[in-house]
Amino acid sequence: VVFNAHYLGYCDIACAAWMREAIGWTGVGDDIDWMLVKATIEWQGSASYGDVLDVGCRIGRWGRTSFDIAYAGTVGERPVFTATITYVCVQPGTTDTVAVPDRMRSALDPDGTADP
Repeated sequence: VVFNAHYLGYCDIACAAWMREAIGWTGVGDDIDWMLVKATIEWQGSASYGDVLDVGCRIGRWGRTSFDIAYAGTVGERPVFTATITYVCVQPGTTDTVAVPDRMRSALDPDGTADP
């Protein structure tokens, strides 16, 4: 069985790939960054070494300076875990909070369906 702490790493990889695709974020020299504030994980099953774990993500909530990403991990059609991670936007290289940029909101939630 995959060690439980690895699931946050899987969420981080999924988030980085989504941000790269949606807003061109690279993690180096970008004009926006965010920091994890809170993470909750619930398991519906387990993944084993050698399984292909798919992790999907979507915006779950917007705040003024923060946002939640809702994650769902599956092996095939079998649910393995769900997670919600709260992030706060910061000025890169600092811990100074900044408002979530409009371009980020529109790229990650184009239909405006996330909870306010």
